[in-house]
Amino acid sequence: MRLALFDLDHTLIPFDSGMLWTRFLAERGHLPAQAEAEYVDHCLQYVAGRLDINAVHRILIRPLAQVDTATLAAWQIDFQAAMAPLIPPAMQRLVAAHREAGDLCAIVTATSRIVAAPFAALFGIDQLLSTEAACALHHPSGERRPTGEIAGVPCVRAYKIDHVENWLRRQRLPSIAAAESCHFYSDSISDLPLLQAVSHPVAVRPDERLRAHATEHGWLIVDGF
Repeated sequence: MRLALFDLDHTLIPFDSGMLWTRFLAERGHLPAQAEAEYVDHCLQYVAGRLDINAVHRILIRPLAQVDTATLAAWQIDFQAAMAPLIPPAMQRLVAAHREAGDLCAIVTATSRIVAAPFAALFGIDQLLSTEAACALHHPSGERRPTGEIAGVPCVRAYKIDHVENWLRRQRLPSIAAAESCHFYSDSISDLPLLQAVSHPVAVRPDERLRAHATEHGWLIVDGF
């Protein structure tokens, strides 16, 4: 079995998916005009270590608690269409090359599934390992809607390994270590645990710390496809 795993933000796509989701909704009047700035501020505080992933997920997803499921699904479809022109053709070709080689492809992202799913569809990747939104019964609609909290363990940092291994186990497939080969593409030092776990780590336009680590260990560094 051969695996090809891809981080999403700043790897498959050259931007933050949550930021563009927030901008998309704000531009259409579904969120306040300041929503994007507030989201970006949360992201910066997360990177600086002043907020955790729960806070970032909360500001991204909690506004959807008042949105019915049909409307949310329609927004996702419209968002996917809006994002299509922004997908780098080179990254589409990379995914296609892995697929044509017979590799099992999956996106492994800290982003909420609600936001990441449209991008998985654009790349034609069926397997999406992501942070899952907790849902609760909404009255009086009777629908289960996202609360803004995270269900289970977020798909972030070392927990990405757990998400991948659990997914492989559910598919009755060998572990990462037992795979014939496993590529993982990422831009961020936060993904170092999973990069170290695979046979073929690839640093894509890496941040300063990941670039230094990749250079020291002879990993492939790609600044453009």
